[in-house]
Amino acid sequence: MLWDALTLQLGYNATLVAIGATLLGISAGVTGTFLFLRKRALVSDAISHATLPGVCLGFMVLVALGGDGRNLIGLLAGSAVSAWIGLLCMNWLTRHTRLAEDAAIGAILSVFFGLGIVLLTVIQTMGVGRQAGLEGFLLGSTAGMLWADALVIAIGGAATLLLVMIIRRPMTMVAFDPEYAAARGLPVHRIDLAMMGLVMAVTVVGLKIVGLILIVALLIIPPVTARFWTDRSDRVVLLAGLAGGLAGYLGAAMSASAPNLPTGPIIVLVSFGFFALSLLLAPVRGVLAAVLRHLRFQRRVHIRQGLLALAQGQKIYEPLTLRLLRRAGLARADGVATETGKARAAKALRDERRWEIVRADQMHEATAALYDGLRDIETVLTQDQIAEIDRQIGGPQEVPA
Repeated sequence: MLWDALTLQLGYNATLVAIGATLLGISAGVTGTFLFLRKRALVSDAISHATLPGVCLGFMVLVALGGDGRNLIGLLAGSAVSAWIGLLCMNWLTRHTRLAEDAAIGAILSVFFGLGIVLLTVIQTMGVGRQAGLEGFLLGSTAGMLWADALVIAIGGAATLLLVMIIRRPMTMVAFDPEYAAARGLPVHRIDLAMMGLVMAVTVVGLKIVGLILIVALLIIPPVTARFWTDRSDRVVLLAGLAGGLAGYLGAAMSASAPNLPTGPIIVLVSFGFFALSLLLAPVRGVLAAVLRHLRFQRRVHIRQGLLALAQGQKIYEPLTLRLLRRAGLARADGVATETGKARAAKALRDERRWEIVRADQMHEATAALYDGLRDIETVLTQDQIAEIDRQIGGPQEVPA
């Protein structure tokens, strides 16, 4: 069943949902990257909650014009207007009052969402089918998706991606260094509005699939996932789009392969699965990589201290130090240094004395700052400099047997 869903063989509706969710995931991942890099990830939360009054008002206007109120284009248009008003209100609050951005986000989020719930209650009292179907915009609803709905979502997602590609350079500059962007003559305020406008567009497009509450996760989780794997902004954008697209495709397929599984929440859970794998397995920033780095550092410290102890004829009491020296062939089980261990120990002790000379000489102040007890002195000084230091120290000494 799952394989049939993955190969788009479960029927017309399942195929539409999978394609629409994939396009939405790509556009959400790419667009959300710039908001994430700008450190304004929670702006998407305010924008998404601000869409609810627009959905309700769009429904009421469509009913007043003689329709049934469930035309997707009309509802999305209403949600876009409402979200844009919320965005402008939030921007005005942060620019013209002493409210911090997080306070403005909380105010807009709660007020607009509360207004939306009130309007849903009003619609419930209307004699035109009531609010049946509108609650699907909260968590997403794909069961009744039509070709026209999928076409709207596909066109909206593609247009958003195209706009991102057009203005990605100024958005990247503003995201990393707004002061430098302003010095270059870029209209930072307008670029910020454009950035949040693109997020608003993705939010509006994603209402049908994942809903206004879960679209926030699809805008934030893929960029965070991508950030674990690279430091370059262009690669973060590509990986975020890939992660979002795969989450949309796999989530829609899993939802279609089992009865009564909601599409939006499954897509978000799949996206979180990618995040969890990245958190654990990313080669540089992952938890596993950090643990391995710590273990390698711990091993280097124990071997270094063990060699210094051997060089000075001291007994090694730490079991881990002795075990690591034995594995490296530097000491026997009784703690006596091997021939290789004696040479390494003499070198370690001599390096310590070399570093003492370096740290005492003001001419080597920059080099002395690199001392961490583990760095080889040959990596920071030339052979001539080391030879001069050795003349001050004197000849090498044997390691005690």
